[in-house]
Amino acid sequence: MERSGAAAAVRRLRAPGGGGGSERERRDAPRPPARGGDAEADGGEGASPAGGKKRGGRRQQRALAEARGAPLVLLYLLALRALVHVSHWQLLSRPGRGGARHFSASRARGYLDDITAIGPRTVGSPENEIHTVNYLLEQIKAIKVESTDAHKIFIDIQRPTGSFSIDFLGGFTSYYANITNVVVKLEPRSGAEHAVLSNCHFDSVPNTPGASDDAVSCSVMLEILNTLSKSSEPLQHAVIFLFNGAEENILQASHGFITQHEWAKSIRAFINLEAAGVGGKELVFQTGPENPWLVQAYIFAAEHPFASVVAQEIFQSGIIPADTDFRIYRDFGNIPGIDMAFIENGYIYHTEYDTSDRILTDSIQRAGDNILAVLKYLATSDKLAKSFEYRHGRVVFFDILGLFVLAYPARVGTIMNYMILAIAALYLSKKVFQPKTRAISNLKKFSTAFGLTLLSWISALVTVLIVAVFISLIGRSLSWYTHFYVSFSLYGTAAIAKLILVHTLAKKFFYKNMNEQYLGDVFFDASLMIWSIALAVLTQIGLCSAFICTLWVAFPLITKLMIHKEFRQRGATMRFVMMYMLGMFVPYLYVMYLSWTVFEMFTPIMGRSGSEIPPDVALAGLIVAITMILSSYFINFIYLVKSTKTTLITLTAVFVITLLLVCSGIFFPYSSDSANPKPKRVFLQHTSRRFHDLDGNLVKSDSGIWINGFDYNGISHITPHVPEINDTIRTQCEERAPFCGFPWILPVHFMFRKNWYLPAPEILPSSPVGFKVLAKELMPWNSVRISFEVSGPSHMSLYIRPHKGSTLSSWSLGDGTPIASVGGDYFVFYSHGLQAAPWHFWIELTASEKGTDGIVSLAIAAHYFFGENQKSPQLYALLERLPNWTFSSGWSCTYDLFVF
Repeated sequence: MERSGAAAAVRRLRAPGGGGGSERERRDAPRPPARGGDAEADGGEGASPAGGKKRGGRRQQRALAEARGAPLVLLYLLALRALVHVSHWQLLSRPGRGGARHFSASRARGYLDDITAIGPRTVGSPENEIHTVNYLLEQIKAIKVESTDAHKIFIDIQRPTGSFSIDFLGGFTSYYANITNVVVKLEPRSGAEHAVLSNCHFDSVPNTPGASDDAVSCSVMLEILNTLSKSSEPLQHAVIFLFNGAEENILQASHGFITQHEWAKSIRAFINLEAAGVGGKELVFQTGPENPWLVQAYIFAAEHPFASVVAQEIFQSGIIPADTDFRIYRDFGNIPGIDMAFIENGYIYHTEYDTSDRILTDSIQRAGDNILAVLKYLATSDKLAKSFEYRHGRVVFFDILGLFVLAYPARVGTIMNYMILAIAALYLSKKVFQPKTRAISNLKKFSTAFGLTLLSWISALVTVLIVAVFISLIGRSLSWYTHFYVSFSLYGTAAIAKLILVHTLAKKFFYKNMNEQYLGDVFFDASLMIWSIALAVLTQIGLCSAFICTLWVAFPLITKLMIHKEFRQRGATMRFVMMYMLGMFVPYLYVMYLSWTVFEMFTPIMGRSGSEIPPDVALAGLIVAITMILSSYFINFIYLVKSTKTTLITLTAVFVITLLLVCSGIFFPYSSDSANPKPKRVFLQHTSRRFHDLDGNLVKSDSGIWINGFDYNGISHITPHVPEINDTIRTQCEERAPFCGFPWILPVHFMFRKNWYLPAPEILPSSPVGFKVLAKELMPWNSVRISFEVSGPSHMSLYIRPHKGSTLSSWSLGDGTPIASVGGDYFVFYSHGLQAAPWHFWIELTASEKGTDGIVSLAIAAHYFFGENQKSPQLYALLERLPNWTFSSGWSCTYDLFVF
């Protein structure tokens, strides 16, 4: 006991900053590495002149005060967020120049107001096929009259019929007949061999004015046509303007144009104008495939660039349940292009609130300036004629606060990524393996910090997901839908608090006597290692988005090397903190900028993502991911500050208060605010169903209003207003019928498994479906071909289910090869324009065994989206009773099942 006490005293006297002697003697005396820290041996940072702790003594060097550190980090992030907010608004505030030779937003707005005044423009309706077409022709002819002698303008009305299969929404086949395209070609007086295409669509989804999707794009194109036609400067190539009349019917009109129109053969590139929101900035979110020269053209010509390869890779991953005509031109026309869309305020996308007055004139001007400039550049470019020579290669591209776009070939990015990885690896290896005598110890400590960082992230994720699941189970999902700040107050604070708690506990118990400088240093290196691994993985699998990891390796490493001396000599001073944050400015600013775009796109989608995906879980996961990224290089601050007690208490208090308020239901998810509505989407179909057996006998029939809520909450918020819509009328699947015996307009059954069927009187449309079996033929190889004739309204859905022992081997649709949807049934989407002939098709089945219940069940659903048959009196009455914070789209339909 005596020897142990003496030895302990000696150790205390030898410890850096220990007691005994004057302050000057302690400062001037040579010091061994701090106990537990071994800072001089670990990576060359060394303990500061007062780096260690004396047990029972006082700290010589002041640690970073929590009262300074936490507010400084918060202010830093808020300042970055404010800068991002300002940059986005500035994108819309540059005035147009006006004049005959420049794009005029006021003229484009006039076109927009006129088109939306026509009303909903559903395919097959007079509004779409006659009124809008006549308006476009009137404006185009007026533009043609005023055009200069430098150009020729040709106008064509195309009404194609065709069929194709697509893997969108799990896979289905589309058939269209006599739909409408308005096509205009502007070319030099001497003619042109090659052309660039500009595409918009003037049709809209039922019951909506479709201002942003996509009337505003057609208005912009009209004004661009007007501007180009009045220019005295001849173009080198032709510009083809396609005003397509059936995009909302899942890309039918673009398919009809690119596969059947004679002008399509001359097209070498295209620009597709779309919308995923109402106004705002148009984001370039897809380019190519390959053809990096197109990105360069956009960079050179666009006046207000807004583009991201990250958005491209997210969209093409299929996470977002949407698609555009870009796919058709790429897959069926083998043409490269640029896809751009308005993304702001997606809450009212495809609703009655998508009106022209909600689209800012500045937004129209901005889009017009960009598209006009890019089209002019392409139409005068030598590369357009030889685009095949510039085809190969992908490109990394991203804009910087909307001021300019950086772009470079993906292969250059790969080389750069590996060079940065090599430098980071050299730095980290030096920190770990020098001096060699401490390599194993250093490696253990580095691995521990690496593991703790991952553990803190995983624990934050698990904690926040548990909260999100709890919120979903108690029926408070989407509480943040109208009050977006609630999501950060609830999930953001929980994630940050759990992350800080894990490291605080590690610091207190596991790193009890370690030097703070050393800990801050090793946790910085651990974060650098994580980002280096992420960079290596993303680069290896070929994602262009790896450039984000490049920023998060290169800039922190440069910052570390620049402030190395300051940190080593003085520790975590305010000067060090300011220099550190300044060095991190670029990666943090870009991630904040990118995060805004991601939340702008994803949050509204949660209100229409179906009944199966808990939106709180999805958003909570996204918030945790952003928290992980932003915390990466601030975790070391937890070890540099004296305490985190106040921060933890504050975060916990905000979380608990927010959780209690959410559980109380004070944050209602939806809003009917006329200035900023965020409605709940509900679809109601007054349906009459008839089921027939193998002999053609009617074995079952019923009628009701089939109800689908488009979000996870279902009808729970509607029941108090309409008591008869409750869970007692939940639908039951008709197991023997394809798609459960319900009239799906699209094969989205896997997204909406919760729906309701309110009994209602039978409907008797004035133009019912005509369904005939024209022939049954025995084919070789034990196959049967059945031919049909169907007539009915402009929109119909065909559902096919081969029975056990039978296989649908071929049909007359698409390319002849049947494409099954999710679940194994086959779905065909049919639409027609005006005066379409009856639909003829055949299916061929191979039966390995003959059953008593036939070989195939086939159902046809007719959808009445407009006209006298659209809404029954009962449907009208029910729609009137729904609360004003809903957007309800209603129509009548029939469902007939047959067995063969």
